[in-house]
Amino acid sequence: MKIFIVNCGSSSLKYQLIDSESEQVLAKGLCERIGINGSKLTHKPTGKDKYETETPMPSHKDAIKLVLDALTDKEHGVIADTSDIYAIGHRVLHGGNTYTESIQVDEDVKKVIRECFDLGPLHNPANLIGIEACEAAMPGKPNVAVFDTAFGMSMEEKAYLYAIPYNYYKKYKLRRYGFHGTSHMFVSGEAIKMANLDPDKAKVIVCHLGNGASISASIGGKCVDTSMGLTPLEGLIMGTRSGDIDPAALQFICNHEGIDINEMLNILNKKSGILGMSGGISSDFRDVDKAAAAGNHQAEAALEAFRYRVAKYIGAYAAAMNGVDAIAFTAGVGENDIKARKLICDDYLGYLGVKIDDEANNVKGERRVISAPDSKVKVLLLPTNEELAIARETLRIVNK
Repeated sequence: MKIFIVNCGSSSLKYQLIDSESEQVLAKGLCERIGINGSKLTHKPTGKDKYETETPMPSHKDAIKLVLDALTDKEHGVIADTSDIYAIGHRVLHGGNTYTESIQVDEDVKKVIRECFDLGPLHNPANLIGIEACEAAMPGKPNVAVFDTAFGMSMEEKAYLYAIPYNYYKKYKLRRYGFHGTSHMFVSGEAIKMANLDPDKAKVIVCHLGNGASISASIGGKCVDTSMGLTPLEGLIMGTRSGDIDPAALQFICNHEGIDINEMLNILNKKSGILGMSGGISSDFRDVDKAAAAGNHQAEAALEAFRYRVAKYIGAYAAAMNGVDAIAFTAGVGENDIKARKLICDDYLGYLGVKIDDEANNVKGERRVISAPDSKVKVLLLPTNEELAIARETLRIVNK
């Protein structure tokens, strides 16, 4: 069965077509500049030449039509017609307090997605547009919403409530939700299988380290805690996001710089993190690493602070779960930064009995165990695959 995966942005649409039996990608692609001059479709069918076309896409409905035309084209298509598509899976950022797992879309689901626009103003409106575009293009096909926040909904009150007046939670559902949930769900589940752990009791910490970064703790695949909060700004130091910061620092800066809270949040989201700490070198960890190797102190300090923050969260989550069986590194930095993995483990995690096998760790983006045989905790390099996770969830929900 073929599962069509859709990830809609405000002016973009990423897609994959996955065979649910072999779990192989049949085709993938990207629509860019939807509703803007210079719209472009890049379509990559597996085993065939890449196809690109610049053509007007006034709306996401037009983009979906172009994608379906490409998927069924005689030259660069991979299916005969859209009847070969079994179901459509959508990445949806926010399900609020309502949805604790993926769900087949109906009018009630769309209503909740709308109600969460203020919690996910950049993503939820675009996600809903993608759902409705697919409904229009393929009437009657089941659409499934896979929420990025669903994984964190198994957290207990002690983990998700903020220590502020409870009235704000009652009025606004202001709480910690966590993000990168689809990745954490996929990697924690794969880690249990890879390390041959008890699927009901395994204590797993997933380090999703990229330009956006987060850590999760789970027992038996159920989230105990995760580092992002109401928004993706909380937690680790990231490419451009500050992560955890004393809220009073914001008032101090606003008062001294003569800026308002919206400008301050823009600084915290887009001008901070590794970019800000390094003195503006880059938000790309590779560029900052080069600068550090050349002797730039601010660059080295930024990277050390990043690794230190990761290690602090790992330690906190080991305490929260009263132990840890496996630690998995994933996403751009987690999968490809050999030095960061080694230093995080060697400099900080020895008390847990973590030992890295330097030879096993000397790879990028390859699924493997990187801990030494006598390590008390399995350490894994485990590439994430959010699209496959969405495909699996879509099939599971439709076949319920």
